Formats: sequence, C-alpha cells, structure tokens
Amino acid sequence: MTDKHTDPVVIELWTDLGCPWCYLGKHRLDTAIAQRPDADRFELRLRSFELDPSASETPEPVHEHLAGKYGASAAQVQAMEARIRDLAVADGLEWSELRSTANSFAVHRLLKYADTQGVGTTFFTALQDGYFAGTLDPFDPDQLVTAATASGLDAAAVRAVLAGDDHADEVRADEAEAQALGATGVPFTVYGRRFATAGAQSVEGYGQVLEQTVAALAEGGVA
Repeated sequence: MTDKHTDPVVIELWTDLGCPWCYLGKHRLDTAIAQRPDADRFELRLRSFELDPSASETPEPVHEHLAGKYGASAAQVQAMEARIRDLAVADGLEWSELRSTANSFAVHRLLKYADTQGVGTTFFTALQDGYFAGTLDPFDPDQLVTAATASGLDAAAVRAVLAGDDHADEVRADEAEAQALGATGVPFTVYGRRFATAGAQSVEGYGQVLEQTVAALAEGGVA
C-alpha cells in the first residue's frame, strides 16, 4: 500500500547541454528541492531536447555562433552573454565566455545510455557544469569520455555509443513528447505529471510549484 504523502515525486526536466537558461534552471530547481524537509522524496530526471538539431558537428566559438544565428553585432552578443553571466554569478555558479558550441545529439544519446546505468542526471549535470565553467569541452570526444568515466560509466561502452547511433530513438522520443506537452524551448519542467513550467524559474518559483505538486498528489493523484 502506498502513501500519497510520502510516495516519490518525479520531476522531469527537458534540457539541452549548451542552454544557459537550462544551466541556471537546473541549479535553482536543485536548490528548491534541497530546501524542502522532504527533499529525498523527489527524483529529478533529465529529458532530451535539442534547441538546434541542425547545428554543425564542428565546434565554433559560442560568440561567433550567436552572432550568426541572430544576425547580431559583437556588442549585442556581448550584452546577451553578460546578462545571463551576471545571473549565473549571482547564483554562485561558475561562468566562462570561452566556450565552443556544436551539435548536441551525441551528448543526448550518451545521456540516455547513462540513464540505463543509473547515472544520467549525475553525468549530464557534471558535463554541463564543466562546460559553462570552461573546464571541460564536451565536443572533444576524449574529454567527453573522461567526463563519462568520472561519473561511473565504462570507457569502452561510452566510445561504442559515440561511434554508433545507439539511443537515438530515445532522444527523438523525448523531443516528440516535449512537443506533445506544448514545449517550444527549454528548460521545460513537468512536476509529477500534474504541472509544468517553461523557462528558468526563480528558486522561490520552483518551490511554489513543488508545494503545489505535493498538495495535488496528496489529494488523490499518482506521480
């Protein structure tokens, strides 16, 4: 017999590796969960979403990419970067502007493999943190393998995933589900299949939805 007041609550976060708002949102959501007395009740699952599926597999400096994508000047790109950097630093997060960007599909496939090993969220979080801190280039295969093994994955298995197309269908399924749920971008968060938020919320905003979710489930739902 289950207890609606203590049953696990699954929080699903659709995210992309190079999305700065995902970086902020993930850490704010973690903080909101950690602040709750029942924090161990929540299970965070990362889901795949490519903001730019057509992105080149050849890395380029993020500033150059943004300038080309939005037709923006160097000053405009710098202003865009400064806005999100200041928010990240205010949240106590590390930030480097010397980042490259490229197609993230292989990383998402690796996330799906990591999920099968029980370390998906751990692996992807460490990868994204290192990327934005400027200490890790996830588009360098050797560094990607090193990061994966640091999260407990087998190096040979990781290289096999990267060399093939394993877990591609699972990534596409995540993206199709996000679209069906009305997501047009990330971060997109679903709480116990009861509520959803689009975009990076404040810690307080996440906390309010977590409380609403717990209350709704206690009234008679299943997470």
